[in-house]
Amino acid sequence: MKRIKINRKKCIGCLTCVTACTVAHGSRDTRGRIVIDSEGKYAPIYCRHCTRPECVYACPTGAMRRDDESGYVIYDKSRCASCFMCIMACPYGVLKMDYQTNREVMKCDMCLSTESEYPQCVAKCPMGALTLEEVYK
Repeated sequence: MKRIKINRKKCIGCLTCVTACTVAHGSRDTRGRIVIDSEGKYAPIYCRHCTRPECVYACPTGAMRRDDESGYVIYDKSRCASCFMCIMACPYGVLKMDYQTNREVMKCDMCLSTESEYPQCVAKCPMGALTLEEVYK
């Protein structure tokens, strides 16, 4: 399974990754996509696509599911009841409410809906701080 890795030494906090994600998903809301790290720099946050995803276990409607083939945790907004149990269950705090709709969850989908080989944040990072790497469990 591939995951997005951040090299904090290369990251300059420019937020190009956040902009690329926002544009790729046709959103205007960036509030759930960044945090301020321990050094006071802005940094992107990503779903870790957990092997045992608490968000999936907490979701009463099946809107959150783990794809066995890719290993990614997928969000189906058409099945979402807007209860936000997934947000409360995520131990990493990476799931956020989409303040643009107040009904949906913002979650990294690895840009599976785009025709790009890489997630847009990785493809557009000017410093090469974001990479897509194979992880083995």
